Amino acid sequence: MQMIRLLGVALLAMTVISCESTGLASRARGQKIGGVKTTAYTHSEADHIVHGSNTATGLDLKYGHVRSAAADWSVYPVGTVFQIDGDPYVYQIDDYGSALVGTNTIDLYKPSKQSMNDWGARNVNISVIKWGSFRQSLAIMKPRATKSPHVSQMVKRIETSS
Repeated sequence: MQMIRLLGVALLAMTVISCESTGLASRARGQKIGGVKTTAYTHSEADHIVHGSNTATGLDLKYGHVRSAAADWSVYPVGTVFQIDGDPYVYQIDDYGSALVGTNTIDLYKPSKQSMNDWGARNVNISVIKWGSFRQSLAIMKPRATKSPHVSQMVKRIETSS
């Protein structure tokens, strides 16, 4: 029995060390983050028209119970799922934008300029339901890094923090 406990402790220690070496020790499921700056964007904005209704992942922007959001993927990696306190919807990070790099701002997708303007800029509290993947973020961004300085910056930040 003592051997089983020792193996369990060793496994736990290896997990913690692994998380710390990837910079993920502070990224817990259900983590609450206060005072997150949020803004809004829409597919018909001048800087998004070239992408149409697609996200950086290549999928369509979502606006149902699960909604698209953009962020600096070196802060909130692709696939991060969160909920804004008091909001019934769930948001998933599936997009990024040059103005978000180097910030902790999350840009929420809205289907019209009116709903985008109605949101404006707000500081909110969020609950992270699931953290996304830095590995997946790198897989998507690395081929684009030479074409976009903001993508290159996110790639470098992820690589130097892991």
